Amino acid sequence: MEAAAAACARDRPDKALEWLEEGRCLVWNQLTHLRSPLDNLRIQNDALAQDIADVAKQLEHAGSSRGSLLEKVSVEDEARSHLDLAQRWNNLLEAARKIPGFESFLKPSPCSALMEQLPESGPIIVINVNNLEKRRCDALALLAGLDEPLHIPLPNFSIKKASDYRTILGSQLHARRLRVREVEGTRGIRSAPVGTGGDSIDQTSGELPPRVWWCPTGPLSFLPLHAAGIYRGPNADSVSNYVVSSYTPTITALTERVKNPRSVDPKASGLLLTNQPHVPDASPIPGTTKEVRSIFKRAEESGMRALKLEGEELSIAECLDHMQHFSSIHLACHGSQNAAEPLQSRFLFHQGSLELGAILQSNLQNGDLAFLSACQTSTGEEKLSDEAVHLAAGMLAAGYQRVVGTMWSIGDQAGQDVATSFYEYLFTQRKEGRSNGGFDGTHSAFALHHAIQELRRKLDDSEDSLLSWIPFVHFGY
Repeated sequence: MEAAAAACARDRPDKALEWLEEGRCLVWNQLTHLRSPLDNLRIQNDALAQDIADVAKQLEHAGSSRGSLLEKVSVEDEARSHLDLAQRWNNLLEAARKIPGFESFLKPSPCSALMEQLPESGPIIVINVNNLEKRRCDALALLAGLDEPLHIPLPNFSIKKASDYRTILGSQLHARRLRVREVEGTRGIRSAPVGTGGDSIDQTSGELPPRVWWCPTGPLSFLPLHAAGIYRGPNADSVSNYVVSSYTPTITALTERVKNPRSVDPKASGLLLTNQPHVPDASPIPGTTKEVRSIFKRAEESGMRALKLEGEELSIAECLDHMQHFSSIHLACHGSQNAAEPLQSRFLFHQGSLELGAILQSNLQNGDLAFLSACQTSTGEEKLSDEAVHLAAGMLAAGYQRVVGTMWSIGDQAGQDVATSFYEYLFTQRKEGRSNGGFDGTHSAFALHHAIQELRRKLDDSEDSLLSWIPFVHFGY
């Protein structure tokens, strides 16, 4: 982040973008690179492509290995094996890069390449805060059609302000015990709509609002940029009244989707739903049962392929198998993050834990949408805030094109309301022929925006109500 700030100070937004992209989210960038498609290389040299795929798989398994030291011959042997794999990986990449047209194979993308593959539907906003200068903060706006990012200095913002806001938010959540999922429902719900909530976008015009993707750094990664606004006084307003927000852990994670659009096998198109309301040693979340059953009922009524398995009905192995045959998944359960070992972050089931490492190794080919109706699925770890270490980013790396998560624990009623409105929107899009047939998550960002607006109309203007709709976030394309 400091190098990027120095580049901005010298009016080099292109270098700032490259250095930010190369230095941030090393965990997920590495996983993404290890899982990169080799189809183009196979056309030129199938044997080399297969060797790269084999070594990539070994590296992926090595990175997620959980065996105890007693189960391994020795620490030295393990280190030597990893070193040999890394050397073979480098040699294979060197060989691939000697092939005409593959000179940049798996190299970090230059700014020019990133700018060529931007989404047409809205800008990506990278916001960099750092310790280089106490008041240094910059935004880079990436817009399709431009040759380089627009540099927007933010002289009135700083890393201290970002950290202070983060502390204030944490205190508010702690005071309301929102780190533990509420089961008594959402406080502040009322039947009358809020006068200022969602009025700035004309929902009846037929025109979709513009999209924007946020890519924050440092302590900003903990803040709900999608909900930035003024909430007191007669002129209350917020970002969500003007755009549909999504997040991306890196620019490459998004540009790869634009560059290599992937269609879902019609046979795999469908929705897998599970709720895990009574996991051992975790607080009960009984509202997830009603949530999942309601969504499944609407899916059946829509004539859509769907499968519902509740609690003890679903083992970890069965879930991984079903994920291969259903393009989308709705996980209504507790989530647990492990910042030190991201691949051990997991979803808690009655029959065990579904770990990110296992999902990554399952090599999903038809992943479309993952809705994580779970606790704290998109909050990063403070000491590793530039790694975007959270379950939502992990599901993107695992192959899902888009993910819905929550920044903190949610009330049962708010969770049910948002989830049902979200799917109702997608089912309607399918019925009206605006999707690609089957179950399609392409409009998921708009679906979440719609569901949030619906929830806001039921809420008053208290802080409790504000904290009820803000945590829902959309990641990916």
